[in-house]
Amino acid sequence: MPFITVHTTINAPLSTVWDKWTSPEHVQHWNFASPDWHCPKATTTLQVGSEFHYEMAARDGSMSFDFWGTFQEIKVQKSLDILIGDGRKMKVTFASTEMGTKVTEQFEPENQNPEDLQQAGWQMILDNFKAYVESAI
Repeated sequence: MPFITVHTTINAPLSTVWDKWTSPEHVQHWNFASPDWHCPKATTTLQVGSEFHYEMAARDGSMSFDFWGTFQEIKVQKSLDILIGDGRKMKVTFASTEMGTKVTEQFEPENQNPEDLQQAGWQMILDNFKAYVESAI
């Protein structure tokens, strides 16, 4: 199965980007695709074999779900290999560049939504992450 890829370059040091990606208290501030959603709860145990859980919820209370996964491999400030709760694979890579820190997410698509819609949604979340990190500098 082909992977969907989204990426962005953030004007911040790698250590800052890694911290804001992996710390639950930061995840709650950026992990949603649109302003009518939010992430009211996030937990992470950053160890191989451990899980993260991010509650994704509509702000009006009409819907919520637990987006979760298990860390398969962790290379600090380089990459995270994740098995998403529904069995799909995901990889997040972090790289220092002259323009800042490049974050790339690759994930297996689910089969309920068109791939272009999935790519757009994940890109919006990644764009929120970029805005959150850069606003904190």
